[in-house]
Amino acid sequence: MPTFLEFEKPIAELESKIEELRHLSDAGDINIAEEVGRLQAKADRLLRQTYGRLTPWQKTLVARHPERPHFSDYVQALMEDFTPLAGDRAFADDHAIVGGLGRFRDHSIVLIGHEKGQDTASRVAHNFGMARPEGYRKAQRLMELADRFRLPVITLVDTPGAYPGVDAEARGQAQAIARCIETCLRIRVPLVSAIIGEGGSGGAIALAAGNRVLMLEHAVYSVISPEGCASILWRSADQAKEAAEALKLTADDLLRLGVIDDVVPEPLGGAHRARAQTINALGDALEAALRELKEGDPATLRSRRREKFLEMGEGRLS
Repeated sequence: MPTFLEFEKPIAELESKIEELRHLSDAGDINIAEEVGRLQAKADRLLRQTYGRLTPWQKTLVARHPERPHFSDYVQALMEDFTPLAGDRAFADDHAIVGGLGRFRDHSIVLIGHEKGQDTASRVAHNFGMARPEGYRKAQRLMELADRFRLPVITLVDTPGAYPGVDAEARGQAQAIARCIETCLRIRVPLVSAIIGEGGSGGAIALAAGNRVLMLEHAVYSVISPEGCASILWRSADQAKEAAEALKLTADDLLRLGVIDDVVPEPLGGAHRARAQTINALGDALEAALRELKEGDPATLRSRRREKFLEMGEGRLS
């Protein structure tokens, strides 16, 4: 059974009852198929109702679900012959950002993304997906490599934000992010980005300034986390729900505002309930975008990407 979120408690209770009844049925000759079917139908109906009216804060919780597919899951399912490349050639290798060369459905590409980790040890090792300057410099190096060899770039974004520690600031965090965004806008190869979980602040846009920006249905993408916004505006993180409403961080909001280009539907109950289905759906969307962009010439790809983001800066979005 999946890990249930706070707002899913009624669903959790029903599914727990279903599991108990199935266990009783397996243990003896009791036939309770009819009761199990009735409860399952009720649970499915409640799940559909709950996910049909998620609030922005609830979507934030779904986007942060620990069992959502992470970068490594997409690599394992979608990539062939993936060869990770390490280091920024200046300071160190940042494990919060992983990237390398490989084949994606017959396309030779460079794949870059945030990795949060799967358990406590790996989350610590990957710093919960919060990159330091060397992570963004590694991403910049890989994008420049892709540009040199005319390889399309796919980026998968899933980070609460760039690491805010003193050591990161001392090594030029802001400049590293800015240079990474600049590189996204400068390269002459197709760049497709996908927000697969959290898209937090400059730490996200450093990898998301693409020709096409896709977003999973229950992912979130914003200039700041709801808790951070609430702490600034209301001096209390307790107002995070209100902040989530104001930030317009859901996929539907961002599609309407023109910040992203397409929303990839998730299975009922979120990506964590059907990981393989989610990964394949995103793979199809990435492939479609890549095929379309590969027809463009390098100068046009770069100019259209720049124009897209410059239009946002000119206040044409409202």
